[in-house]
Amino acid sequence: MECFTAGLISLEEAQSKMLAQLTPIVDAEDIAITAAAGRITAETVISPVNVPSFANSAMDGYAVRLADVASGVPLPVAGKSFAGNPFSGAWPDGSCIRIMTGAPLPEGAEAVVMQEQTESDADGVRFTVTPEAGQNIRLPGEDIQQGASVLAAGVKLGAAELPLLASLGIGQVRVLRKLRVAVFSTGDELQPVGEPLAAGQIYDTNRFAVRLMLERMGCEVLDLGIIRDDPAALRATFIEADRHADVVISSGGVSVGEADYTKAMLDELGQISFWKLAIKPGKPFAFGRLHTSWFCGLPGNPVSAALTFYQLVQPLLAKLSGQHHAALPPRQRARAEQPLKKTPGRLDFQRGIVSRGADGELTVRSTGHQGSHVFSSFSLANCFIVLERERGTVEAGEWVEIEPFNALLGG
Repeated sequence: MECFTAGLISLEEAQSKMLAQLTPIVDAEDIAITAAAGRITAETVISPVNVPSFANSAMDGYAVRLADVASGVPLPVAGKSFAGNPFSGAWPDGSCIRIMTGAPLPEGAEAVVMQEQTESDADGVRFTVTPEAGQNIRLPGEDIQQGASVLAAGVKLGAAELPLLASLGIGQVRVLRKLRVAVFSTGDELQPVGEPLAAGQIYDTNRFAVRLMLERMGCEVLDLGIIRDDPAALRATFIEADRHADVVISSGGVSVGEADYTKAMLDELGQISFWKLAIKPGKPFAFGRLHTSWFCGLPGNPVSAALTFYQLVQPLLAKLSGQHHAALPPRQRARAEQPLKKTPGRLDFQRGIVSRGADGELTVRSTGHQGSHVFSSFSLANCFIVLERERGTVEAGEWVEIEPFNALLGG
């Protein structure tokens, strides 16, 4: 086994080497919040207002002054306060105000008694509890105070964050610009998706999958297509991609035994490391710096390309884009429902289906064939089964680590 695993570096070492070299982009722009989904905040967002902006009722009921309730006699209703239509005018002593949830509190009100704690008749409203000062009242700034930080820099804006900004009256937000990523595939055997195949050709699945993942991450994609196995064409493509992009991603041409001119060319155009990763699938991988951009070279096998993008390129893009939270979800433990074949030597990412039983325990089963060419396994799976580098075959009932798919693969 040593002859096959010697010189392999771990996934953690590769991730660390990559991320340590990166400095996030700083270029920013102001855009409408209606166009900001998926963008990254460039600075801390400060609330311009108090939320709520006025004292209001937390319940449907009656606004009262404590001295009026203390008498124990029924209180007549002097008026009503609704959301958007508050009570106005004089509020006589010895009376109460009918009030709805969210309605402005009448001046002088000290508590709101909920509807369920009252009784009404011809004499007025009786209270079945003794209210306390501040009961069922929302104070100005109780949720968010004016001048408070509501979002930090580096937050990806989505359905939880953008309505928050809207509720504060913020119509524009300062965000980091989109990362520009150039992507292309190499190989005479590749054919664009949708075109007829000639003898010995295969469809260019990798570029299509990578482009979809880049778009889901909010990147601006420069798709340079399929580059044939021609040194001059490949060199021109690298130069064009480097000129226009922050990151250049290629698929194919990084495995042992492939055209030597690819490595020589990349060495000429930048500083590139060709790694053999101790992971399965996805052993061959290249990373480094071109003249003005970062470069990631993915394996040619479809599953290997998708896995290395997910585990290595995704965190790289997240950091470079200025996103502060982790790109990959935390791993969890689950019981294997069936034996899982594994040979020691490499960290194995098998595609799995995780579910939770009636007892609350997570269990996981394989999607079936785990070959690096079986891309259908991704459409069936909802997680990776992560089997340790030196672990052997897993028996049914053993604990394993799983990594649930995030939005990049999880739909």
